[in-house]
Amino acid sequence: MPAIAIAPRFAHSLLVQAEPVRLLFLDVDGVLTDGGLYYGPEGEQLKRFHTLDGHGIKLLAQVGIEVAVITGRDSAALRLRLQALGVRHAVYGTEHKLPAAEQLLRSLGLGWAQAAAMGDDWPDLPVLGHSALACAPPGAHEEVKALAHYTTQAAGGQGAVRELCDLLLMAHGHYGALLQQATGGQG
Repeated sequence: MPAIAIAPRFAHSLLVQAEPVRLLFLDVDGVLTDGGLYYGPEGEQLKRFHTLDGHGIKLLAQVGIEVAVITGRDSAALRLRLQALGVRHAVYGTEHKLPAAEQLLRSLGLGWAQAAAMGDDWPDLPVLGHSALACAPPGAHEEVKALAHYTTQAAGGQGAVRELCDLLLMAHGHYGALLQQATGGQG
């Protein structure tokens, strides 16, 4: 297998901005999912997640970047997915995301200068506004995109989170080594 070339995808200034990040806050609906709400015959919530996003979250864990989910909804499907990905920090069923984020930062001994966030709607604005790196998927509400330092090419639930994970991995200098490891030394 020939060596894989890593094309520069992110502006240098964005990589510099992302370098201090040690914690990534994520919303769920519209970020980790496509934003649609699906219900089963018994009224249970169903969620569709993309494997690209999940693998990106696992890669962040490998290099010591924490991931926290703060969401306005709760479902068994979401809890199972986060457990499978090894996400250790999650707050479910809250529309007031800033206090939850601040509490988590304190518990980890981190500050806002070490936080990135991705959200898509008004409840995410306070966390995005405090984060050193605020990101949004392209389908986010206009005010969210206006606040974001970076809007992904990939849609929510279609690799947007993976794109942000790649940005963080590149900013921290881990992307090439992880790619090489994944390709058996060919990266």
